[in-house]
Amino acid sequence: MITGATRGIGLAIAEALAREGMNVAICGRSQKHLEAALGSLRDIARGKVAGKLADVRRSTEVAALFAWVDEELGAPDVLVNNAGLGIFKRTAELTVEDWEETIGTNLSGVFFCCREALSRMRNRAGSYIINIGSLAGKNAFAGGAAYNASKFGLNGFSEAMMLDHRYEDVRVTQIMPGSVNTAFGGEAKGADWKIAPEDIAAVVLNLLQMSERTLISRVEIRPSKPSK
Repeated sequence: MITGATRGIGLAIAEALAREGMNVAICGRSQKHLEAALGSLRDIARGKVAGKLADVRRSTEVAALFAWVDEELGAPDVLVNNAGLGIFKRTAELTVEDWEETIGTNLSGVFFCCREALSRMRNRAGSYIINIGSLAGKNAFAGGAAYNASKFGLNGFSEAMMLDHRYEDVRVTQIMPGSVNTAFGGEAKGADWKIAPEDIAAVVLNLLQMSERTLISRVEIRPSKPSK
């Protein structure tokens, strides 16, 4: 199960897992983008592919999403929490709506999904939760108050969840990329120096292929030659 998987990093991860023969479920908030993503995935998939509209900010929609996945593909073995957004303004200019949308998507949405996943994964060998965070979760920047807060919070949440459930056969990893070449936050693509979404997908595959006796709890990823 991959959230926010109709474009960018999420779609790249879904494509990588589909090529490996895994059954893949995705969600997003745009019907147009969801249909396009499912079309591209079905062209390359070696397993089953399914998708559903869902807003991870709403716990009832998340519960319905996981119940639907249970029916379509069976209870998930892997959850990748990728759904996220960025609203970048100085603190005094942030609206209540900006704050709630950012925290709701980037932090509360992850909790809602993990809560559903854990009820299905605990004490099932091979279970894995991967949270896509950001280097903004350790490096604050001007104009990033809401985004930084959500990603700093995600770091703490991910580490505590790992400690809570490591003896119940649930591995938890947070991936923290720097600048990725997507249209995230309304930015145009095209900066060749940035990390490619496919690079993040490769890291996810590497994590899933790691022996169950070993846990890589945090992965920090940076462009090797960032723009000066």
